[in-house]
Amino acid sequence: MDCPSEEGDIRRALEKVSGVKGLEFRLEARTLAIDASAAVIPLALDAIRRAGFDPQPVAPAASDEHDHDHPSEGLWRLGLALALAIAAELVDFLAPRAMAFEVLGIALAAGAIWLAGFSMFGKGLAALRQGRLNINALMSVAVTGAFLIGQWPEAAMVMALYAIAELIEARAVDRARNAIKGLLDLTPDTAEMRQADGNWLEVPAREVPVDALIRAKPGARIALDGVVASGTSAVDQSPVTGESIPVDKSEGDVVYAGTINQVGTLELSHGCSRQHHARAHHPRGRASAGERAPTQKFVDRFAAIYTPAVFALAVAVAVLTPWLLDLTWSQALYKALVLLVIACPCALVIATPVTVVSGLAAAARRGILIKGGIYLEEARNLKAIAFDKTGTITEGKPRLVATEILPSDSPDALVLRWAGDLAGHSDHPVAKAITAGLEKGNGLLQGFTALPGRGIEARVDGRTLVLGNHRLIEDRGLCSAQVEARLAVHEEQGRSVTLLASETRVLAIFAVADTIKESSRQALAELHALGVKSAMLTGDNTATAQTIGKLAGIDDARGNLLPEDKLAAIAELRERHGPIAMTGDGINDAPALARADIGIAMGAAGTDIAMEAADVVIMNDDLRRIPEAIRLSRRTHAVLWQNIVLALGIKAVFLVLAVLGAATMWMAVFADMGASLIVVFNGLRLLRASKIGEKA
Repeated sequence: MDCPSEEGDIRRALEKVSGVKGLEFRLEARTLAIDASAAVIPLALDAIRRAGFDPQPVAPAASDEHDHDHPSEGLWRLGLALALAIAAELVDFLAPRAMAFEVLGIALAAGAIWLAGFSMFGKGLAALRQGRLNINALMSVAVTGAFLIGQWPEAAMVMALYAIAELIEARAVDRARNAIKGLLDLTPDTAEMRQADGNWLEVPAREVPVDALIRAKPGARIALDGVVASGTSAVDQSPVTGESIPVDKSEGDVVYAGTINQVGTLELSHGCSRQHHARAHHPRGRASAGERAPTQKFVDRFAAIYTPAVFALAVAVAVLTPWLLDLTWSQALYKALVLLVIACPCALVIATPVTVVSGLAAAARRGILIKGGIYLEEARNLKAIAFDKTGTITEGKPRLVATEILPSDSPDALVLRWAGDLAGHSDHPVAKAITAGLEKGNGLLQGFTALPGRGIEARVDGRTLVLGNHRLIEDRGLCSAQVEARLAVHEEQGRSVTLLASETRVLAIFAVADTIKESSRQALAELHALGVKSAMLTGDNTATAQTIGKLAGIDDARGNLLPEDKLAAIAELRERHGPIAMTGDGINDAPALARADIGIAMGAAGTDIAMEAADVVIMNDDLRRIPEAIRLSRRTHAVLWQNIVLALGIKAVFLVLAVLGAATMWMAVFADMGASLIVVFNGLRLLRASKIGEKA
């Protein structure tokens, strides 16, 4: 079960089974969940078998992890089928006209058809028995007819290419699904829980009971929501809240699953399930990775009309032309089969999968993992793209962006050395940013003391100095109108401010902020050139949002947004502009990623929830890949319609010739095989472009 048309066949088969309450198809995983009693299930499976399918039960607990990849012998079997078909063609063209060679060629062709088309023949015969004329039925009749009238080499080649095209598309979906699964597996789903004997044991996060004590070491991702029971640290909350600067945590503070512990070890009292927090707003029911592109849906609808119409026309030619055109029954049958071979939808069926797979492969080469052809093609329609800020437009790491030395009796160089000495002895992310931006001193400190949630204190060169936040300086009574004015300037720009002070005055101000990726500016400029509007939706404060938005070239920057606010913003932007994409990397972005027409997640720094919700994953977090994907989408759409026009145009010309009696079987072979090869090579041109969007 690989496509919506086969899903429809199964649905129709199960409509006749009493007791089936509901069906849930997952084409990307090739699974079907049947809501029915145990007594009805065997009847449903029998109905599916009569429709030409071979259902295999999958344990519910393992359905998501079950490996549905095509087995390697499937590829080997089709490769052998293609080799036999080529051998049959060579025998027909090169071998002398003798019975032995004729038998050899027929045997080779029959072997190729058997290897490549066994499952298709089963589905085709099942469709014919039930009075349905789908593509499988037409292919079965056309290939069988061509074989019976002596065109066995062409029948074998058509069948082999058709089966290989189907396998290529299915394996492409498998690779996309497995790549996503591999990314999600990088994050261990475990937590360290304190046992009754006082020891710590790593257990699955889902098994941790409420009120249990868990531990988060420095650098670890916090597995579960909880309240700090002991310890102090700075926690990077950007994956959840969007805040660009880590937040100090101490006893009694709440921490969230998915955030990253930065400095000290924290012991947490677990308060609720991970699913309750991390997945509470994560919508389900997204379009499946295997859902066909809009053009493929058009082909399916067209084939539903085209297939029975051509079949009826062939029957009319076989039955009526002996009476109307004074042909023999043998001649009439020959013309009808010629008509079927010409009309065989192989080129039309191959046209879209080959093009879509080529587009998906071209995207993957550039670090763009697209979960299905539907998203590849629909990206061309995007009118606006919303972005998260932290880790998406910005680096997601604090950097020293401004240094101000206030008037004092100490030289500027000495003040900077003092700040570097103090900051160098702290593991706090803000202190590390200051250290990275200053020259390192000699590091000779005395009486070093950490002030949790405020800063640090030490004696340097005989002076008592503190390096800390605004609250620490206020507690020491060192704030003045001049200092407050300078702090207001930085805080309005969304910067985190740290001050160096002696016992009597503030000596220097250091502003730390998240910085914009240079690639983000380029990406936004390219999007604007493509006519796509931009917006930024962040949980960070409005001042920071406005500053970053202006510097990056964002059309509409909004701050202080909770996940539900981002959902409302997506709906409003869609109403204003049209189809919209959302780009982000955090848990707080997942609802908006799922709600947008296309969700785009950052693959390198993104959370598992974000990548699950998204339809596209940017593997290297380079936003320039987004305009490349849009250009690729537009080019893929153009090639798709080129292929459809080529396939139908060639068919139309030879169909007219066949009805008029001017077409031979060799013309029929060219109409079918020639059109198939043309659309295949045209679709593969997408792989030849060295950069996405440029002409191949």
